[in-house]
Amino acid sequence: MQSIRGPVDAPGLARIRALVANATPQLIGEVARLGLGDKDAIPLWYGEGDVPTPSFICDAAHKAMLAGETFYSHKRGLPELREALSSYMSHLYDQRIDPERVTVTASGMHGILTAMQAILQSGDNCVLVGPLWPNAQATAEFTGAETRVVALEAENGVWRLNLETLFAACDDSTRLIFINSPGNPTGWMMESTQQQEILDYARRRGIWIMSDEVYARLVYERTVAPSFLDIAEPDDAVIVVNSFSKSWAMTGWRVGWLTHPAWLSHAFTELIEYSISSVPPFLQKAALVAVSEGEGLVSDIRERCRQGRDIVMSALLEHPRVAASMPKAAFYAFFQVEGMDNSLNWAKQLYQATKVGVAPGSAFGPEGEGWIRLCFASSPERLTKAMDRLTNFLSEN
Repeated sequence: MQSIRGPVDAPGLARIRALVANATPQLIGEVARLGLGDKDAIPLWYGEGDVPTPSFICDAAHKAMLAGETFYSHKRGLPELREALSSYMSHLYDQRIDPERVTVTASGMHGILTAMQAILQSGDNCVLVGPLWPNAQATAEFTGAETRVVALEAENGVWRLNLETLFAACDDSTRLIFINSPGNPTGWMMESTQQQEILDYARRRGIWIMSDEVYARLVYERTVAPSFLDIAEPDDAVIVVNSFSKSWAMTGWRVGWLTHPAWLSHAFTELIEYSISSVPPFLQKAALVAVSEGEGLVSDIRERCRQGRDIVMSALLEHPRVAASMPKAAFYAFFQVEGMDNSLNWAKQLYQATKVGVAPGSAFGPEGEGWIRLCFASSPERLTKAMDRLTNFLSEN
């Protein structure tokens, strides 16, 4: 990972770990700060929609709080929530997921952190598929592990993963392969045939697989994306990360879950004890209602994103200066602009000229430079206005 050192004269900088002191700033935030407090901004930079969490989920949290469920809770999650997640996943995938394989976490990000703490240590290697959300790579590096990113290849407008390249990046120090599918920022989705080949390879080599599947329900040609949970045996060294953020409009709630071999339960219990103690029980009660009663909400959000995708991609694909492909999943347009050589500068210029906020591709690693990410999980009215402004900017600059 390319690191940008903080100010060398900052008080106490030499007293903290160099890896933390030299951590790369989040470049999406660098653009977003331009629009802080600006009511005219059209913020399409972050990975969240514009729909507040529905009342049936909020009411469940409020009711639980009023009932006194404000104390410490089960380390790995309320039994009833883990049972509900077990039923939910067993319905979606080709095998039953036992509740003992489910651990509730304080967001998908906390799940990634917890799992990497259990797996990685200094001297290990983690291979990741990119361009990717920067937090995953940074978290692996904070454990002391070395990271290598294998870039997706864009062929005739379609993103593909070259498995020969992926496997060639692995060596005797490789402990973990990290994959995000459906993918942020590209909208790429791995098919089950490649998942099986990766699983077979990892079994032979004794390598862990961590699959970030938080966009699993935001797919446009089926109801759920292919998952390692369809093919992995219960004891395989496979961890699947999920979250309530995207499909249930709960980004600010910070509740997620891991699906893992049951024999990891003790390790996760201890790691959660030493980090957050437990996810607040009233948040878990809201998550329980979401997963038990929210299938209609998931469908509505997916349809809203489909409409947003059509508006955004229609405008982009019609513009002669833009190169893009229709995303199969997630809620991002990832596109190139003719003549753009610095995505961060271009995103800043776009915002200053139009008030439309997008994310620079460089935020997702060197593999993303030359690209722009735009989140289309917003209302048709907002997206239409944004695309009018963006395409006018393209035509004038």
